[in-house]
Amino acid sequence: MGRSTTIRDRHRAIIAKGRPPCALCGEEIDYALPYLDPGEYVVDHIVPLSKGGTDKLENKQPAHRRCNRAKGDRVDGRHILRRSGSLARAR
Repeated sequence: MGRSTTIRDRHRAIIAKGRPPCALCGEEIDYALPYLDPGEYVVDHIVPLSKGGTDKLENKQPAHRRCNRAKGDRVDGRHILRRSGSLARAR
């Protein structure tokens, strides 16, 4: 069974309500950026679905599209830090 788009949209709105920064790099998110922009707001699964994570709100956090892509399906829990315009894993 597929994921519910109604629940997805509800969770997306709940997370965006306070306009929090990216949970992966800590920088502000421009919530007005268009779809597919590298800096746009996306919802990241803290523990990816492919690694056994749930689609519940507690397993979701705000992220930039570029940061979410850089994280991929890793579960190591370390933040991605932005340095000189590139993404690097924190040590």
